[in-house]
Amino acid sequence: MLIVDDHEVVRQGLRFVLEQEPDFQVVGECADGTAALSAIKAIRPDVVMLDLIMPGMDGMSVLHTLRGEDGAPAVIVLTSAPGDERALEAVRAGASSYVSKTAGVERVVEAVRAAASGGSVLDPVVTALLVREVRESKDAGPLGRLSLREREVLAALSHGRSNREIARTLSIGEQTVKSYVSSILAKLGLQDRTQAAIFGLQQGVVTLGEALRRRE
Repeated sequence: MLIVDDHEVVRQGLRFVLEQEPDFQVVGECADGTAALSAIKAIRPDVVMLDLIMPGMDGMSVLHTLRGEDGAPAVIVLTSAPGDERALEAVRAGASSYVSKTAGVERVVEAVRAAASGGSVLDPVVTALLVREVRESKDAGPLGRLSLREREVLAALSHGRSNREIARTLSIGEQTVKSYVSSILAKLGLQDRTQAAIFGLQQGVVTLGEALRRRE
């Protein structure tokens, strides 16, 4: 497995814990997403332990890049904030497991074994969020097809913001924004950003006056 986290002490701690298991082998460590993608291509690990918040390319961008690739490894997201929207986004982007950094050793080992066999381990808070989302989306109309983060990106599009501006506003990677835009277009059956912006105005995610003020 490959460990990806920008904090050396976290990487060392995970390596120590995982290497206590006789059938586990840590094949590398990375401190950012760019290095992680290069290592994944070169080493071809079975499992990646991935932090989401890192300098440069973040973990979410790594997930979106890996999604759909042949032979992509199983990804376990380790986070210090399991109860926020990033949990749902990580699962949608292909994470097989989502585990809090405060979880015990047994939980982490369980997540690795599950990921290696094609299974999943989710923090209870994440499971609750997924259940709530399914319930709420049934009556939310067209916007119900979008995640909260996708609705935020759609609102920013309707404001006329570029991908770079959206990335800065939402504190996510620009590549992640591009992935969200593509997902929005696919889910809503739209052709381009202009159609998405018009749809956002029609659905009331941002008023026309706000959009016009943003363009001035």
